[in-house]
Amino acid sequence: MNSLLLYLTEEKQAKRKGGLYHKTQINLAYNSNKIEGSRLTEEQTRYIFETRTIGFKDEEAVPVDDIIEASNHFVAFDYLLDTLTLPFSNNIIKEFHHILKTGTSDAAKPWFNVGEWKKLPNEVGGIETALPQDVEAAMNKLNDWYNALPEISFENIVEYHYRFELIHPFQDGNGRVGRLVMFRECLNNGIVPFIIDDSHKQFYYRGLREFNNVREYLIDTCLSAQDTYKAWIEYFGC
Repeated sequence: MNSLLLYLTEEKQAKRKGGLYHKTQINLAYNSNKIEGSRLTEEQTRYIFETRTIGFKDEEAVPVDDIIEASNHFVAFDYLLDTLTLPFSNNIIKEFHHILKTGTSDAAKPWFNVGEWKKLPNEVGGIETALPQDVEAAMNKLNDWYNALPEISFENIVEYHYRFELIHPFQDGNGRVGRLVMFRECLNNGIVPFIIDDSHKQFYYRGLREFNNVREYLIDTCLSAQDTYKAWIEYFGC
């Protein structure tokens, strides 16, 4: 995995097109945003990444927030690569949220609290999450558990994701932040990372919903996604 990190970092710095970094940026931004309802197509996401413009010609118009969040996601992934030497902490998590939501319509709402824990109670899939006043303690407890593990495994990272989503520490954007965290922590612990494809969204949601009963649902979905990324690594020879 050291070679993978070096490969991604070198391609990022060289601004190389058509490589694994390029493919990862587009697929991670497209799928993670699509899972949350973005109307951008994969080709539109690719166009934004490659040209930094939004000329979609005769295609259906998309919300401005979808475009901003796609562009922000590219920045968030670069931040992920640039900060892998820093200890994993709430500050890293909050900065992901700050980057993802900067400039969106949500950022203009005084109660939204970009880059900080939520101010208002929220639910995910009809399930109650941590109350705003409990988020800081819940996140500290989660991170203390995670950072105290003698060795981080694939299953630990998936479990962290489940517990993070159950806390749902931000007003919105929790899924995107959580999936960036999973990618980061895989890279940071010598584990092949993965991207949850939008076509597997229902399996992914089922895995989160049923984790306490059948944790294999979520783990197997993530392992399947990991197999796809392994094939990319093999293709690019890194």
